[in-house]
Amino acid sequence: MKIAVSQFTPTSDPAANLERIRDAAHRAADERARIFVAPEYAIGRTEDPSAPLEPIAQGLDGAFATTLADLSGRLGLVIVAGSLTPAPEGRVHNTLLVAAGGSITDTYTKIHLYDAFSFSESDRIHPGEVRPTVITVDGVRIGLATCYDLRFPELFRALAADGAELALVPAEWAPGPMKEDHWLTLLRARAIENTMAVIGVDSCGKGVAVGRSAAFGADGAQLMDLGAGEKLGFVDVDVDEVRRVRESNPSLRNRRM
Repeated sequence: MKIAVSQFTPTSDPAANLERIRDAAHRAADERARIFVAPEYAIGRTEDPSAPLEPIAQGLDGAFATTLADLSGRLGLVIVAGSLTPAPEGRVHNTLLVAAGGSITDTYTKIHLYDAFSFSESDRIHPGEVRPTVITVDGVRIGLATCYDLRFPELFRALAADGAELALVPAEWAPGPMKEDHWLTLLRARAIENTMAVIGVDSCGKGVAVGRSAAFGADGAQLMDLGAGEKLGFVDVDVDEVRRVRESNPSLRNRRM
């Protein structure tokens, strides 16, 4: 399964971000990718981390979602992209949209909010219900998670228990001491401990995110690292190899808790 990874720096303008996604999605289709993934906050972000996000948020009938849906139908891609949707209490939901066949087929709302490292995401974001989300593409079960979720192994174990052989993790992984090491280490750890392929799709930009979108196989082997800067990368996930790893290392079957 060929997966396109769009690493870029979203602006505060959803229309401009959509143009970036549109261009990258066409390139992905030209390269015969099956899935196209954009980072967390692909719809838009604010320069001021305390500024309200409601002006950026859109419902599933808004231009961002409907354009992704249209692209998925015209290009034959499954598109996964970070969005912001309306929520109660003057906040918004941090929502991954899944577009396929011309419509929005599923969503995942970020469960774990980034209230850490002197930041409080919950000031602006309302958490989603605890609903581990697994989608199916061409018979392959794919789990969804967002950024800070990566630090919670129980979520990925729940995805694996629901049959996920691959996890997609759009992110805006903030820079800081050891943060880049945490990002790569945790992506690899979630892959090894669940014998699943894991792809982290980060945004980038100085002071915004570390970049380093990366993929790891079910055995922990690194399959991709985009480094810094804006790039469109591709990774081929061999699902049969995931199944071979699970057969030789049946740790999911051997667990006692």
